This record gives sequence, C-alpha cells and structure tokens, in this order.
Amino acid sequence: MAARKPLGIFAAGWRSVREAGSKRLLFTGVLLLAALLLARFSWSIWFTDEAERALYDAREYYLSELVEPDQRVVLVTFNDFDLQQLQKRSPLPRDTIAAALRNIDTLGAKAIGIDILFDQRQDEDLELVETLNNMQTPVAIGYADIITNDLDIEYEQQAYLDEFLLALESTNTRAASIRLAETDGVTRVWPEVIDGTPPLLGRVMLEMAGDAAVERFEGYEGAIRFRRPEYHEEPVFPNMSITAFSVDEIFAIPEARAEFEEAVRDSYVLIGGDIIDYDRVLTPLSGYEDEATELGGRSERPAGITIHAATIAQMLDGERLQQPSVIYLWALSLLVVIAATLTALLELRNWKFIPLLVIQVLLFIGLPFFLHDRGIDTHGFPAVGPALGWIVAFTAVTSAARASGAVQRKFAQGALGKYLPQSIADEIIEKPELLSLGGEKREIYVLFSDLEGFTKMSHAIAPEMVAKLLNRYLEMLSDVVLEHGGILDKFIGDAVVAFWGAPISRPDDAQRAAQCGYAIWQAGEAFREEVAKMDPGLPPIGKTRVGLHFGEAVVGNFGGENRIQYTALGDSMNTAARLESGNKTFKTSVMASREFASRSGLHWWRRMGKVVLSGRSRPVDLYEPAPHFPEDDNLLLGDALDMLGTARKGAIKTIEVLVRKYPDDEALAALLERCRHLNEDGAYVMAGK
Repeated sequence: MAARKPLGIFAAGWRSVREAGSKRLLFTGVLLLAALLLARFSWSIWFTDEAERALYDAREYYLSELVEPDQRVVLVTFNDFDLQQLQKRSPLPRDTIAAALRNIDTLGAKAIGIDILFDQRQDEDLELVETLNNMQTPVAIGYADIITNDLDIEYEQQAYLDEFLLALESTNTRAASIRLAETDGVTRVWPEVIDGTPPLLGRVMLEMAGDAAVERFEGYEGAIRFRRPEYHEEPVFPNMSITAFSVDEIFAIPEARAEFEEAVRDSYVLIGGDIIDYDRVLTPLSGYEDEATELGGRSERPAGITIHAATIAQMLDGERLQQPSVIYLWALSLLVVIAATLTALLELRNWKFIPLLVIQVLLFIGLPFFLHDRGIDTHGFPAVGPALGWIVAFTAVTSAARASGAVQRKFAQGALGKYLPQSIADEIIEKPELLSLGGEKREIYVLFSDLEGFTKMSHAIAPEMVAKLLNRYLEMLSDVVLEHGGILDKFIGDAVVAFWGAPISRPDDAQRAAQCGYAIWQAGEAFREEVAKMDPGLPPIGKTRVGLHFGEAVVGNFGGENRIQYTALGDSMNTAARLESGNKTFKTSVMASREFASRSGLHWWRRMGKVVLSGRSRPVDLYEPAPHFPEDDNLLLGDALDMLGTARKGAIKTIEVLVRKYPDDEALAALLERCRHLNEDGAYVMAGK
C-alpha cells in the first residue's frame, strides 16, 4: 500500500475550497489578507488596541519581579504635608531645594537628578544657582520645551528655564529631559530619543557618574521594566522627605548625619514632588489593586519621579529588553494564517476539532506571556490580533468550504434525488455511512415493472424515437417511485426495479410500495395515451405490468472503490420479477404476493389463487389490487378459494357465477381457468416448471 502524502489529509478540504468558485476564492483571499494584517497590526487597530494594551499590562503586572527596597536609587521628595509646613502650595521654595542639595552633596551620592522645572522666577533663585555652581556631586536638572512637552510648559516658562540654565557655570550640572511617553494616558515605554533635545534624566545621571551601564541603553525606546515590592508596606525605592535634608541642624547631629549618609552614599538621588493629583502617572501596574501604591492614602497613580527611578534601576541591571524584529512579527502573523487555514482544511468533526482549536488560540495568546517572562519586550507584540486573525482566517476558509459544500450538497441531493426520495437523500448526505461499501440482509418490499411489447415495437421505429419514448416512459415511472418514497434500484431496458425498507426503513413502507405499484400501472396507461396522441402512426404501446413481493435480500453498495451501485440481491427480487411476468398469464396488470399484501394495511386486495411460479417449488398466494371490486363479491371470492382444497367443484361453481356477473373481468376468467387445472396442493403450476 502506497504511503499517504504528507499533505493528503488536507487534500479533501482544499478541493472543497477550490470548488467554491473564483469570486468566493477572491473573497476568501481578501479575508485571509485581512487576518494577516489583523494579526500583525492589532496594536494599531482601533477595535483591538485597547485589548492588546490591557493584556500587556496584565503581563507586566503578574510577571513583574517582586523586590525588596532598591537602595541604589533614593527618592528625596516633597509632599502635601511638606508644603503645608512651609506654608506653600506650589512651587517648593528654592532655598529649601538649595539647602537640601548642599547637604546631599556631602553624603557621597553618585549623581543627583532634579525632577523639577525651574520655569518660574523666585526670590531664592540666586541662592539656588550659586549652590548648583558649587556642587561637587553631578547634578542633572529637569528640562522641558514647548516642542516636546507642550502640555506641561508654555513659551514664557521655557524662556525663563533656558535663562536659568544659562546662569549655571559648573561642569557638574547638565540639563536633562523629564519627558515621559504616554499612550492612552499610561506610561509603558521609554520616551522617544529626539535629536537636539537633552537625554532622559536617568541617562544623564549615569553618564555624569561615569557608569558604563548607560552605554547599553543608547537609543533604547523599548518597554520600561517595572517591579513590585515584595512586601506591601515597603516601596520599591526608598522615599525620604526633602525637608529633613534641608535642615542644617539635623546634619549637625552625628547620628542623624550617619543615617543620611548610609541611605544616600553610592546611590542615585532623585529630587521631585510626590503631591496628590499633581505630576502623577498611570503605569501597567496601576490598573490592579496594589496596596503598595495606596500607602499613606496616596493615589494609585505613582509620582512621575518613580518612572525615572525605574529607568535608572533598569539601566543598572542591564535589562535592555530584547525587541522582536519586524521579520519575526510578520512570520508570526503568517504562521497564524497558515495554521488557521490548515486547520480549516482538516476534515475533523465534532469534539475532535475543539482541542486543536483551543490549543492554537491559547498558544497565540499565551506566547507573549511566555516571551515576556523570558525578558522579551512584548510591548507591541500582538496577542489579541493573532487570536482574532486565526478566527477570521479559519472562518474564511471554512465558509468557502461550506459554500462549496452547499453546491456539492445541492448537486448530490439532485443526483441522489434521481434515485432516492428526497427525505432519504437528505439523510444519506448527513450520514454517508449508510451507503458504505458492502451489504446487509434486510427485509424489503420489491417492485418490478415491465412495458409489454416495447422491445418488439422498438424494432419497428427509428432509434431516435425509441430513445425519446423510453426516456419519457422511465421519467414518468421514476417520478412515481420517488413520490412514493421508493429507492430506484435499476432500469433494465424498459423495466423498472425499486424497493422500500433500505437503506432507511419507514413504518409505512408497505403501504407506499403498494400504492406505488398501482400508480405505476396508471402511469403506464397515461403513457399509452400520450404516445397515441403524439403520433397516431406509431405502433400501439403495450400495458405496464407490475410485480410486488416482500422478503429478505442483501442490500448495499456493490462493486469497488471506482464504481459502485446501490442495489438489492436475493430471491425476493426474482419472485417480484416472476410475479410481473406472470401478469400476462393472470390477465392482470399488478400482482402481489400474500407476504406483500398482508403487510400493506390496505383493503383493496382481491385474492387470485395460488400458483407455482416458474423456477419455484413453493406456491405463492396471489393478490391483485382491485379497489373498485365490490366488497361482498370479494368476500365471496375469498370463500370460494378457501373451498378449493375441500370442495373444489362447489368452489369452481361460485367463481363461475362471479365470472358471469363480470364478463369483462379477464382476470376472473383466467382465475377460473387456473382453478380447473390445479395440482394436488391446490396450486396452479406455471408453464416452464
């Protein structure tokens, strides 16, 4: 046996899609392209961007590192309480900042960053400028301009800020950008590096301190690595009040100075505000209930200064998060579409399909979590997009296959409908195993019909006319069979073979078959009239004879993989055929066996004696449909036939009376003749036995 091709499992599905038609294929191609773009650009599409950002925030929160307070970065802040003590609302007095700077300058900090804009004039500015010019510790001073921070500063403010910075002569002071990057109001990534503007506050501090860690982050604009406190009562970065640093009397106390020095030495000090409802930002961690962000009644929005602290810690840890390349993202998007397409082409049914679908969708959603946990920057990495793109691509291919399937189904229904009743054809399409190769023994109702004299007549007319008449005749009879729920087994010339009871049996199969047998004869009579009107010059058409029998047969598909035929085999088929041919002797048109008639549930049957059919050994009780024969006479005839075994002469006289009463009833006359030539078993033996 030849090995199955690797893509063979997709062949049937692809064939279905291909047969959907050019327009449908074009539409499917457009949907696949849309799925590809959705999987690739879901961070930029209006109906998926929020979901992508929400999933990113979830990754950042649940996968963030839990840490103890990071002593490498110290926050020296002023809050609402400090301003109240100083009897100020805002801004913080410059002399307080100057005093704090002088004291911190003696504690051995690596660098100081001031997250405060000196954009408004104060009386203490000269003191602050003098202090900054005398600083031994490198100081990065917050800077903003109206081009990059138009919401935070106006032209007049920038003008004064520039003037203030020009007054600084010390090489230990530099301007540094305090700009943060926000998307939908949330800070997730480092701000864009813009030529001609000062570097970010944290970058400047590390550069001035001579820390080589900053070099690795040159040009970095990726995600900020946020961390959460291991213990909720402690912040990620130590936070000390600026007023404590500004009181010289405190530093005069050796023990107090020692505590300050221990906290600040060899650390990066950030000075800024921690004021409620001012300069606060949302982060990926802000959307979750975190007690650490609410200590002291503060808002869950952390102060902007903590973002700068996070960037400094990230540089010190060397965690420049690796960003997936554009090629990788396109490859992932293409993989999504290919996976969805191949899955759609698989002919998996019911529950077998569900695990494969769930695994793939979860894989595309879970992949960003896996990469994030491995230190990959997943900001901008699609998670929702691939899942939705997979669904779009899968739906596109399956709908195309379904459209093709609908066409094929319609064709199959039409094709099967030429041989099977529509209800059975529909059920077989739903359950094709009903027509699997092989056979099974079933009890069926068989109909065999033939057109008398058609073969002889066909020699006397043109072949074209023979074909025309035969097609018309078979069409009429086929319609009758299908209307009565029968299975068209085969055509044998002008003979029609049909049966009921397989592949699907119905409670009224016997009644349908009996009514069909009578209707077949009527259709034959209608055909005779039609042909006579069509061309009076044609030879007369004979009548249609029908044989009906019930019995066992082997029913199923016989043949091979290349060509099969659904048919019935067995003695019951032969019996029906002999009953049909016996009509010529019986002078009848429709004849049924007792096995058939007794199951039909109809009361129109007239008993026609017993015969031993040609090629048979056992006699068959004959029944003819005679819906117009009077019931009293029918009972009388039945009694006479019962008397044939015990009082044959009396029985024959009774039948003679009925024959005289119905002189035009050729079937009764033929019955009378047969009754005069019965064997010892009371049956008439057909010629040829």
